[in-house]
Amino acid sequence: MRALHVSKTSEGAYWAVRQVAELIRSGVEVHVALPSASGGAITAWQAAGAILHFVDCSLPLQNPVKSEKAISEVRQLVRQVKPDIIHSHHVTTTVMLRLALGRKHPTPRIFQVPGPLHLEHWHSRIVETSLAGKNDFWVAGSQFIKRLYQRTNVPAANVFMSYHSVDTNLFCLRRTGYLRTKLGIPQHALVVGNINLIYPPKQYLGQTIGLKCHEDVIEAISLVQQRRDDVWGVLVGGTFGTPGKYEAKLRTLAQQKGAGKICMPGKFSSKEVGLSWPDFDCALHVPMSENCGGVVEPLLSGVPTIAGDIGGLPEVVIPGLTGTLAPIRRPDLLAEAVLDVLNNHDEHRRMALRGRDLISIAFDPKRCADEILQIYRHILSNEPRPNEFSTERFLELQEAPQAKAAQGGA
Repeated sequence: MRALHVSKTSEGAYWAVRQVAELIRSGVEVHVALPSASGGAITAWQAAGAILHFVDCSLPLQNPVKSEKAISEVRQLVRQVKPDIIHSHHVTTTVMLRLALGRKHPTPRIFQVPGPLHLEHWHSRIVETSLAGKNDFWVAGSQFIKRLYQRTNVPAANVFMSYHSVDTNLFCLRRTGYLRTKLGIPQHALVVGNINLIYPPKQYLGQTIGLKCHEDVIEAISLVQQRRDDVWGVLVGGTFGTPGKYEAKLRTLAQQKGAGKICMPGKFSSKEVGLSWPDFDCALHVPMSENCGGVVEPLLSGVPTIAGDIGGLPEVVIPGLTGTLAPIRRPDLLAEAVLDVLNNHDEHRRMALRGRDLISIAFDPKRCADEILQIYRHILSNEPRPNEFSTERFLELQEAPQAKAAQGGA
């Protein structure tokens, strides 16, 4: 089997790298289209064993004049590789492939949907789905995304579900002290915050604050600090793209609200992220739109986690079992949730450890890649569809032996 994977970036999308590495280990010949021969992820792609092609397959939204040339290059790439299946990881590459190849192209095309944002706005949703043909398929990154597609006119039989994997080996439970030492935070202090990229507001979508709602997190931490003087806020991460006025504005806000106790240290390497998460006492992730990202890493590190009640997050952060949900755009209620976590930390730590067990299975790279390979075989050879992973069902099965043991002891 020969697959062509298409990524819009040579810098990130490590979930795609992990997936390709596992597919290659399973015997699939994988070609990968990347926009540039330079970038932070190139070494990882090479180590995965993929055959790399440096062709920018993204729709040139900023320069429509380049569209004709880009379409020609995409067609030439497909003719050269002759894949059995094409696998796109981004909206812009998916739209470009459909424009370049047309609805009737015989090669099956999969769009593995990383997030719901384009489906939550009618214009981008219509553009993406209206260009699809009978050989187009979707792999939703959560049950939430799958439900969004079920509301459109795409065939239900063409929609699958599989979580994006995470490098579970990067995270551990042992507190390293790395973050506190790096930022000069007292060892006795409680650290609250997150590790997230910064996305400036998209005015064309009507956004007035950034996608990850850093403003609300800063406000909530400030409210907590007014009631507890042992709390420090930390927001790790830099702007996706070139830093600008929005990131500077957030830094000013953090300084004003936290009086020096809300730190924004900028981007960390993957290694630093793994070292830093165990230093947090509570993770906050309350974006306007999200799949399952932002909560997987803290839970893998055993950090009590509060997530926005939105998107695919409730599939991972399940109230009373793996964490706490809070409404988005309500920093006052978020602050109350933080105080509850800090005041009842042992209970919330137990939930986080249960979340770690869940994520270690649900987001395991091999399990996720095996699921994708089953989807390939279903599409190409009509083998059975893979069973979709249910986080709630997994937790029920985990709880059942413990409940039985407790009854026996009683």
